[in-house]
Amino acid sequence: MGSIRRVEMFATTNSRVGRRTHGRPAPGRKTECFAGVRLWPWILLAGWLGMSSGFLPARAAATATGAEMTQTNRMEFSVRAEKLFQEARRRYQSDTNHVEAAWQFARACFDYADFATNKTTRADIARQGINVCRQLIARHPASAPGHYYLGMNLGQVADTKRNLAALRMAREMEHEFLIVCDLDEKFDYAGSDRNLGLLYLEAPSFISIGSRSKARQRLRRTVELVPDYPENRLVLIEALLKWGDTADARREVKALEDLWPDARRKLSGEAWAPLWPDWEKRLQNARDKLRDPSVKVLLPHYGD
Repeated sequence: MGSIRRVEMFATTNSRVGRRTHGRPAPGRKTECFAGVRLWPWILLAGWLGMSSGFLPARAAATATGAEMTQTNRMEFSVRAEKLFQEARRRYQSDTNHVEAAWQFARACFDYADFATNKTTRADIARQGINVCRQLIARHPASAPGHYYLGMNLGQVADTKRNLAALRMAREMEHEFLIVCDLDEKFDYAGSDRNLGLLYLEAPSFISIGSRSKARQRLRRTVELVPDYPENRLVLIEALLKWGDTADARREVKALEDLWPDARRKLSGEAWAPLWPDWEKRLQNARDKLRDPSVKVLLPHYGD
């Protein structure tokens, strides 16, 4: 329900594999969960090898950092995530063949795992979502939500590891998100392309799937598919700044500022409350970098 900046993020929908990029289901679908975009904002595969700081840098879309939210607010969101998790599990257990109940439980697993206090608990919760998605896909191979939340929960488990197993999981996530691109490319506000872009952006190419050209292609595709979703443009802006492409970043910031008021009106309410502080902070960070010509944020070049 995304990128690599936040130290402590919880997704209500990130989680970028751009920050963690989880997100909400495709626009128009009824859902009961946190605001969704997780950008998975995510995968610093290099971090597993001691070259950076983490697998899931940040959950892009649906979250705020610890610095931006009080402990009371965090507790409130944690309690809500647990409540939704328990409700979704009961619905699923009452009819394990119900397609929507299955993937909504998998989504709730992803959301709730964000609030786990240790890696073991996080992995255990996420594995419940993985198991449900694998069963769902076995019966319904064309379930876009099944493949999507399989990839998202795999990311949760990978976030608890710093070894070759996590590298292998990155390839499996890529596989699942590519399937979603074919089945329903706008699901979760183009979440599959967003997550792929972040995977390619943050993974090293010499031992994994990192690719600057693929990252650029996927992140631009995200904006083309759902141009009025703030997380999509924020992830692209952040990538452009890392590459030192300030001219394109400035154009994207202007486009984001133009759509901001309408997005504020449309994406309102309890489900979206955790996202806006994060989005506002990231937009301001981008403005600050563009105003300071001495600041150059370049992405370490691991390959193409």
